[in-house]
Amino acid sequence: MSCQRAVLTLLVRSGTVLRAGTVCQSQKILLRPQLPTTFSVLTRFYAKGKGKGGSDGKHKKKGAVAVNENELAEILDVDAMKAQMQKALVVLKDEFVKNLSLRSTTGSIETIKVKFDGKDHALNELAQVVRKNPKTLVVNCTSVPQSIPNILQAIKQSGMNLNPQQDGTTLFIPIPVVTKEHREGLAKNAKALFIKGRDAIKDVQNKHIRSLKKASNVPEDTVFAAQQQITAMADKYVGEAEKMLQVKQAELIGK
Repeated sequence: MSCQRAVLTLLVRSGTVLRAGTVCQSQKILLRPQLPTTFSVLTRFYAKGKGKGGSDGKHKKKGAVAVNENELAEILDVDAMKAQMQKALVVLKDEFVKNLSLRSTTGSIETIKVKFDGKDHALNELAQVVRKNPKTLVVNCTSVPQSIPNILQAIKQSGMNLNPQQDGTTLFIPIPVVTKEHREGLAKNAKALFIKGRDAIKDVQNKHIRSLKKASNVPEDTVFAAQQQITAMADKYVGEAEKMLQVKQAELIGK
């Protein structure tokens, strides 16, 4: 008897399709493996979690504190506080001019602070400063010769990269060549002067906040609101000081 052909239902096992073979009289099924066919794979895409500061709006940056000077004026002297903070900026600007010149000038040397006899003196109060030539400054200490050690120390610690040489009661100061190291040193000194000015502003801030907290006739919630406004005002002045620092450092570094 001849073999009969039959088509069996396709079976899928482990991604491999098995095709029916020939069915003989013995009803034996010969199965041959076939190359895997391509199946459509369903992939589930999960939404990415919202990170911090995402578009959900839960981590918005805090807005600036609104300052109402008229309300503050009812519980403290706003004009005096602003004047003290402004003074810190003026002092910082003067310090930049006096101590951070790329070229040492007679004026910058004259204002160096010298501690002598328990007091702070400007150098020109103890000695006479003149320019001998474009490369040398001369400090005549004849009037107060006992101050020479203090003057020498003050000049060396002025941050102006000066190295005075003593000859009796006269000091000779070679004007240094402007080098990259000298510029970088002055830029660091500018940062130190900025920190000093910033701290002066914060001292004014803290002084007025302490004064408010000690006032028995000012409600606690009013004190808290005033404290935020005082801090915001101080931050504004510190921001001005930071701008001055950036400009000065760019000038010194040569950018």
